[in-house]
Amino acid sequence: MTDRLDFFSRRCAWVNGPIIVGAGPSGLAVAACLKEHGVPSVILERADCIASLWQKRTYDRLKLHLPKQFCQLPKFPFPEHYPEYPTKKQFVDYLESYAKHFEISPRFNQSVQSARYDETCGLWRNRSHEVEYIGRWLVVATGENAEKVVPELEGLGGFGGDVIHACDYKSGEAYRGKRVLVIGCGNSGMELCLDLCDHDAFPAMVVRDSVHVLPREVLGKSTFELAVLLMKWLPLWLVDKILLWLAWLLLGNVEKHGLRRPSTGPLELKNTQGRTPVLDLGALAKIRSGDIKVVPGIKRFSSGSVELVDGQALDIDSVILATGYRSNVPQWLQVPTKILHCFSLTDGFPKTPFPNGWKGQSGLYAVGFTRRGLAGASSDAARTAKDIGRMWKEETKPAKRPVACHRRCISQI
Repeated sequence: MTDRLDFFSRRCAWVNGPIIVGAGPSGLAVAACLKEHGVPSVILERADCIASLWQKRTYDRLKLHLPKQFCQLPKFPFPEHYPEYPTKKQFVDYLESYAKHFEISPRFNQSVQSARYDETCGLWRNRSHEVEYIGRWLVVATGENAEKVVPELEGLGGFGGDVIHACDYKSGEAYRGKRVLVIGCGNSGMELCLDLCDHDAFPAMVVRDSVHVLPREVLGKSTFELAVLLMKWLPLWLVDKILLWLAWLLLGNVEKHGLRRPSTGPLELKNTQGRTPVLDLGALAKIRSGDIKVVPGIKRFSSGSVELVDGQALDIDSVILATGYRSNVPQWLQVPTKILHCFSLTDGFPKTPFPNGWKGQSGLYAVGFTRRGLAGASSDAARTAKDIGRMWKEETKPAKRPVACHRRCISQI
């Protein structure tokens, strides 16, 4: 009864085309590709801007970790004058230009509370606070990093110092002269430690798991670009061995500095578990010099200090959680059992591995969940648009499609 009353309290809007949830790079890419096929769409975005993760939840010094040619969205290259690794601002400017070029106008401040497939009428019902958007297709483009991950750490509540997640970190200026514990040794954790050093702070980095550290470039060429080239001719396991040999040659034995390498190669680990290797931007030199201290896992916090699993006790002033992000799809996507296999309710990723995880059933699509960065999102976007475009052409006058699920008058957008 409550659900029925809630349904009638909202204004309903018929979407003549796909409903896209998320106005990040993935959502923009699929909207642009749909336009190329003559298919209109509506993007629902919870924030007040496009690419809110990039604009509001990244640190100031961030640059693309891969060369720009591997990060551009479909049908719109980066400006030629951009450097090989564009800055955060340049990438946001590029996305703004992308949206303007393809005349994409997301509906901002539309947080989707739930998206449910109505089997009675074969349509998707997407509820925001005030409007229920109803349409034939649903494209989930909220991405792999929709929500921050905050682990439970014993005693952290009584620590007494500043505690933030990496998504709230902007610059090391506020930490000048302070002892900072950075929890996490991925690309963000490493670069935050480097930034803290550049601002005369004293970082200690918690390394709980094994990690692959690779040079960003080999003889002036991107390591990623080299790997892509090698994989055209060689099997993945052999490319992994070559990358590890080059890493040992250029970076030396990182294990003696507390950075244990996984037994699985970096590319295989990325493909099977989604764990991205760290591309060294200078943090390794700071680790060797002792400016960045590598420490093992945490046992417990107490007032102004932390006890580590090896018995060490460190006095610290601040804590930064570089503990990553996760998909938020399980929080709002509701689908019948027969199509539940498309997304895992555990991690919010498609269950079918790349390159076939982009399409579900009953008009459900996933864009940007490949664990292969912007290139993977672009691939998903092109395939999704082509598939919907084919059906769009087959259906006659879809805007006048009758809606049988109720008798209310539905406005069209």
